[in-house]
Amino acid sequence: MIIMVAIGNGAQREVLEKIESMGTNLVIVNAGQVQKSPGRQQVQGTVTSLSLKDVDILTAHCPDVNRAAPVQTKKMQVKWGNVSTNTTITGTASDYQTIRNFKVADGTFFTEEENKAFLRYAVLGQTVVNNLFGGSNPIGETIRVGRVPFSVIGVMEAKGTDMNGVDQDDQIFIPIQTALRRVFNLNYINTINIQATSIEKMDDAISQITEILREQHRLNKQNKPDDFTIQNQVELLEAQKETTDTFTALIVSTAGISLLIGGIGILAIMLIAIRERINEIGLRMAVGASRKDILLQFVIESSILSIGGGIIGIILGILISVIIIFATNWTLSISIPSIIYSFLFSLAVGLFFGVYPARKASLLDPIEALRSE
Repeated sequence: MIIMVAIGNGAQREVLEKIESMGTNLVIVNAGQVQKSPGRQQVQGTVTSLSLKDVDILTAHCPDVNRAAPVQTKKMQVKWGNVSTNTTITGTASDYQTIRNFKVADGTFFTEEENKAFLRYAVLGQTVVNNLFGGSNPIGETIRVGRVPFSVIGVMEAKGTDMNGVDQDDQIFIPIQTALRRVFNLNYINTINIQATSIEKMDDAISQITEILREQHRLNKQNKPDDFTIQNQVELLEAQKETTDTFTALIVSTAGISLLIGGIGILAIMLIAIRERINEIGLRMAVGASRKDILLQFVIESSILSIGGGIIGIILGILISVIIIFATNWTLSISIPSIIYSFLFSLAVGLFFGVYPARKASLLDPIEALRSE
């Protein structure tokens, strides 16, 4: 049980850390209607409903929006010399790195002035650096995104995979204006990343965003449904926490069944002990031991078995958990309450399954017990 709970808590903590690493007070506006289905989310309806103008209006007219960054992505081939790789091209603005907690490891991120000037600057993720440059410093080099040359001005710190298992380091950031005009040939965006002023103001920010976008897209006059979908970090946290809680409950239930099986083992051992010690029981009762004394004797013996097994289980559970932490990349979190509860549960199981054999021993006829061989 200790190991199972440690695995469940570790998985929950890892998921929560990944969601928190996505950004602070994060609100995501997606173009079109997003349908939640098992495995992934699918966009339904139009996906051309968001524009750069929406970003400017939201920033200017939403009091509880701290900053906003447009995002448009596409998987494309990138070349450097004779080396090429397929990666995600992310067109965005300078505020994106602040909103999504991306940090520059070397060089710089492009500024808003450079974005408005349609400069062809690129900031690479660590995976792209490894695939194209073999890990060497790429700053100052020129890469080609499709047919468009870009100067590498920065390298991002490693971010790892997100909660969907997508490698966040396998992407290249370029200015959104340059991306839309020179690379994607689009006049719309698919996502707006927004940072609310505080986590307490996230609901207010979402209400303001919804009202302004509906007005901007003229949905109120025609009484149309939203042509966008808003997600926030709190919803993601709650959804993932519910999932991991269910997972933890499942594995704890499995461990509980194992404890019950252990209790049946104690029951069998005590019954065998009674059969082999009938003469001892008869002798004790013949010299004055009461049924209560016999009952207490076997209850204490079963308790010693369960307590001893519980202590050994605690030691092994902690030891194996520590070994798993050092031997694998798993994130485990040993819970003190799980240690206490599992020990108390094992004690209760031992007592429960020890009472029947103890009572059976106390009800033996002393004369018949002494005659037994």
